[in-house]
Amino acid sequence: MTRRRWAVAILVAWALTLGWLVRREVFRPTETRVAEAALAVAPEAAYFRIEIAGRQVGFASSTIDTLPDSLRVSDLVVLDVPVLGRMQRTSARSVAMLSRTLRLGSLTVRVDSDAGTYWARGQVVSDSLLRLVMLTAADSQVTRVPLREGLVLPSLLPLRLAMAGQLRRGQRHDLRVLDPVVLSLRRTAVSVGAESLFVVADSAEYDSTALAWVPVHFDSLRSLRLDQTAGGVRVTAWADASGRLARATGPGGFALERSAFEIAYENFRRRDIARAARGSATPPVGALVPTTALRAGVTAPPESLAVLRVRLHGVDLAGLALEGGPQTLAGDTLVVRQEGPAPPGAGPPLPTEDAARWLRGEPLIESDDPRVQAQARAVAAGRDARQAAEELVHWVHGRLRRAVPTGPPSAVAALDRRLGDCNEATVLYVALARAAGLPARAVAGLVYANARFYYHAWPEVYLDGWVAVDPLFDRFPADAARLRLAVDALARQLDLVAVTGNLRLEVQ
Repeated sequence: MTRRRWAVAILVAWALTLGWLVRREVFRPTETRVAEAALAVAPEAAYFRIEIAGRQVGFASSTIDTLPDSLRVSDLVVLDVPVLGRMQRTSARSVAMLSRTLRLGSLTVRVDSDAGTYWARGQVVSDSLLRLVMLTAADSQVTRVPLREGLVLPSLLPLRLAMAGQLRRGQRHDLRVLDPVVLSLRRTAVSVGAESLFVVADSAEYDSTALAWVPVHFDSLRSLRLDQTAGGVRVTAWADASGRLARATGPGGFALERSAFEIAYENFRRRDIARAARGSATPPVGALVPTTALRAGVTAPPESLAVLRVRLHGVDLAGLALEGGPQTLAGDTLVVRQEGPAPPGAGPPLPTEDAARWLRGEPLIESDDPRVQAQARAVAAGRDARQAAEELVHWVHGRLRRAVPTGPPSAVAALDRRLGDCNEATVLYVALARAAGLPARAVAGLVYANARFYYHAWPEVYLDGWVAVDPLFDRFPADAARLRLAVDALARQLDLVAVTGNLRLEVQ
């Protein structure tokens, strides 16, 4: 072989080897990259202040412990909200065991609030199914979550992207996120944006003059922006290249700020809670009362309104699900109109992918349960879509005794116990509607009653367009007293306090 042929052969071999190396490094399966990156994950505890419009209302922590063949992730959220003259506390603890590829193995959750305490224990079965057992003082129930697409815990979302090499500017991702606190599985769109520099306190000392802990050392985190959209609500987070969260913000002045433990927790524990509680004792006309109407003692249904016109101010409205259906936003003024007795015209059909999403069962909306399906057939048989949707409203209203239950809202539990508030009425209706073949979803926001606004949840069913209904108050279609803020959510404090924040409302 001539010297030239030898040179060509060596060049070809080198090119093939380089191509193989590039292919191995660039086109490796995501799980392979995650597994290799996980070996470098170090144990860490991060602490956060929870603020609403600059005022601390809570504390959060996230701890990662590394084990020989797994990771243990422990999250804690403590939230205090002044409600009608007293502080209402909600605390949620979750512990997740994950493989080195961040695949969920088991999950334990405990939530304590004024409404009671509930536990949830989950175990992955056959690597494709999460079996959840939910426990309250009164009973227990079992639900199952398919894992065919995988899922991510909220606190691990930046870490998951970083370990997979997907935390790069300009990239977009579509993830299934399981919120362990409310046992909600949400499709979340993530867009990676520009880099910013954050300076966070990493140690503190007590200042006897200020009577508070103050920072003494700081850490600089170059972090990428992560815009996350789920249920019509957008949350923006910033995380560094290793997936460490620096800050997160949401609608209504909500912020999660990384800080030293003493600043995040001790200052929260020592704050003046009596003044905040007294300030909420007599909410003025037009005020937002951070609890459901039923818990606040409002027994009469809200006045039926054909049109509600409200000026919204005090917060950035971006990211709220204010547009669409019966709602129209013009500047800072929202107009809600009750739908007439028939749809205003044949709207576009629901895309196949969306229809499938709003027909399938979920952890708390068990539309595939045989009892739910049997009841849906009994109520909706022989009726067209609109008649079935209306009959289900009347059936849920007539069978559900209004009471404040304990534990997470579940369609099966509501069907068995036949009591609940707006959350139980919503999940039961949505499950029955889906079992009857009607796309339906839970929405959450505010209801206008007694000249004040209260947290509320209600369903929307697709009938040539999304139509709001309210089985708790037996309204089909629902009148204009409801102001939607979020889709695919329930009226839980941990969900809505971050959405409403410092929102001010003026009825016009």
